Amino acid sequence: MSNDKQLKHLEFIQNVITRINSNSFMIKGWAVTLVAALFALSAKEANTKYYIIAFIPIVAFWILDGFFIATERRFRDLYKVATGKTESTVDFDMNPYSDIKLLVIDLNDNWFVEQSKKLFNKIKVNCFIIIGWVLGVFSMTLIPFYGVLLLIMYFIKTYLNG
Repeated sequence: MSNDKQLKHLEFIQNVITRINSNSFMIKGWAVTLVAALFALSAKEANTKYYIIAFIPIVAFWILDGFFIATERRFRDLYKVATGKTESTVDFDMNPYSDIKLLVIDLNDNWFVEQSKKLFNKIKVNCFIIIGWVLGVFSMTLIPFYGVLLLIMYFIKTYLNG
């Protein structure tokens, strides 16, 4: 039996992972370019406020890059799940958070209980996303890159301009 459906699903997931990696690479390029431009502008105008302003895009790009890292990790997990599916169980699910188990409450099936379950599940999924994002921001791939940018900024501000 052919597994064309599974291969197509894996291809979809791999395309998303590739796109996320491309975005992450672009963010790093923008961070270096913008910080270098602000350093050059600061040196040209002899104004140290640009060094302080350079701190903002470094942190902003770091947080955004952390989101890309966290999302990529979730899609890699989805890829692993998709590799274990058979031709008949492939559902083309592209939600990287679909494996988060939903709360099951054995209470009366009334409107309030249903709304409470939905709210709790949204909170649980959002907490999971935020924790993943924070772990992405402080990953071993981002700390050296953005940490070096911050150290360079500190060195230039402290030792070259006084």
